[in-house]
Amino acid sequence: MYTIRLLFLSQNCNMPNIQQKTIDAHVMLFDADHFALIPKMFTSQYWQTQNAITGQAIGRGTTYFFQHKKNEYVLRHYRRGGLIGKILSDQYLYTGLEKSRAWQEFKLLQHMRTLNLTCPTPIAVMLKKSNLYYQADIISTRIPDAQDLLHMLLEKNLTADMWQKVGQTIATFHNHQIYHHDLNIHNIMLDNEHGVWLIDFDKCGVRQGNNWKQSNIARLKRSFEKEQRLRNIHWNLSDWQILMFAYTEAAEVN
Repeated sequence: MYTIRLLFLSQNCNMPNIQQKTIDAHVMLFDADHFALIPKMFTSQYWQTQNAITGQAIGRGTTYFFQHKKNEYVLRHYRRGGLIGKILSDQYLYTGLEKSRAWQEFKLLQHMRTLNLTCPTPIAVMLKKSNLYYQADIISTRIPDAQDLLHMLLEKNLTADMWQKVGQTIATFHNHQIYHHDLNIHNIMLDNEHGVWLIDFDKCGVRQGNNWKQSNIARLKRSFEKEQRLRNIHWNLSDWQILMFAYTEAAEVN
């Protein structure tokens, strides 16, 4: 076992205390101010034995919410979708730590937090290597008192002011060239102070130029249309127009 202290360009005392640790086949990158990690802490079973599980969300897999030292966290196991997911549900070809999806999401979240973007703070990731493949997990902070946009729209519509904030928030991420691979209403969170957050940055990254932004927005619109068709959410085209007007007003042309 060994631990490597990672260096940052900034000497700001508020920078996270990021360390790397290897235990057998497990490689972890983590903020040591939050955890002194061991591999079993990346399992829901461990937190269940600590009576720390506070909730869960079902998606491609199960995401667990847990409490540790009065802080709320999210534990997510990386899983594949689509046809290949039926064969290799949670295994990925290993081509190096920095190329792994978990490492890249951790680093992207760090980058976005330095930009003060409204996204979760990354706390830890772990890769478990086995021959040519790896499995991975990530722990991040839980957004307090927040609900995803889908569940909110199942209950009621948003005010015009909130639709504007959603559009402005997406524009802010795009202005920083942040590409969200799966921009949909499941991955937009609203907190009880009217803050708008984006979550789940697997397979996302920094992209140059502007050509991709309209297709990213179109993906979001299809998400609204799909959920309206399937679940009859409180949403209509006039809401989309408000969102898009705010997005266009806030967007910067690079």
